Amino acid sequence: MFRTFTAEDLTPRQRHQYILGSVNPRPICFASTLDKDGRPNLAPYSFFNVFSSTPPVFIFSVNTRRDGTHKDTLRNAKATGEVVINLVNYPMSRQMAICGVEYDTGVNEFEKGGFTPLASEKVKPWRVKESPVQFECKVLEVRSLSDKPGAANLIMAQAVLIHMKEDVFADDDTIDPLRIDMVGRLGNFNYCHANPQSIFAIKQPPAHIAMGFDNLPAHLKNSKVLTGHHLAMLAGVTSMPEKEVVTAFRQSDEGRKLMKGLTENKGGSLVQLHEKVKTLLDKNQVEDAWCLVLAMEND
Repeated sequence: MFRTFTAEDLTPRQRHQYILGSVNPRPICFASTLDKDGRPNLAPYSFFNVFSSTPPVFIFSVNTRRDGTHKDTLRNAKATGEVVINLVNYPMSRQMAICGVEYDTGVNEFEKGGFTPLASEKVKPWRVKESPVQFECKVLEVRSLSDKPGAANLIMAQAVLIHMKEDVFADDDTIDPLRIDMVGRLGNFNYCHANPQSIFAIKQPPAHIAMGFDNLPAHLKNSKVLTGHHLAMLAGVTSMPEKEVVTAFRQSDEGRKLMKGLTENKGGSLVQLHEKVKTLLDKNQVEDAWCLVLAMEND
């Protein structure tokens, strides 16, 4: 059962809450700008993402106010053509929220939020020292999507200099998600961050042609035990284990233990089989799960 709406069916408040409550978590652009008189402004926006790495291009959206006036970030980006996009991690997230308050024009949010301004090298707006990653950017384009109050104004910006703190790097010179500890915006006043319990890997290299759901045995696809996630683990392999691998599994102590009590595709035994397959998949033992399935089909 679904609730189905057109955009016009919803009030602006409903539309805003439904979209933000469902499209998440969203990264946060902590935008630093200067006005034409050189006064700093610092504000967070969660309508934000990266859209290209070559060249590095970001887009974030600044809504007009309900009375139709423009926010300082939008005015400043248009006037100066420069912005620093600071990323937000968990240790700075509560301070960031203070900067989301609509202070009067000219109020210094660096001071209000307790942040340390750090001089940029290729643009004039300040960087946020506490941010783990800072992108010094030139504004490529500002595009308004509507002239109505609350309308989005897309700011497209290209990074000309990138700053990353040394402690966010893993030993293999990639960014470690636990060390960087980024924050994502959810609906209402809710956020999330990258703690160990919330991080999981899905290893599905695009160049490796997955076998696909269409090649799964019918009893797996119709299982009341295995979820789409479990089936995708089975369907994500490039091929089923070879006969020799299945034979070795059948003869192993672990294989014998798993197969004990199971009979070939009869009544409740399928449920038992699928429960054991699920246990293996939950441990990321995909090959053993396939071996168990194939061993029982050929038993």
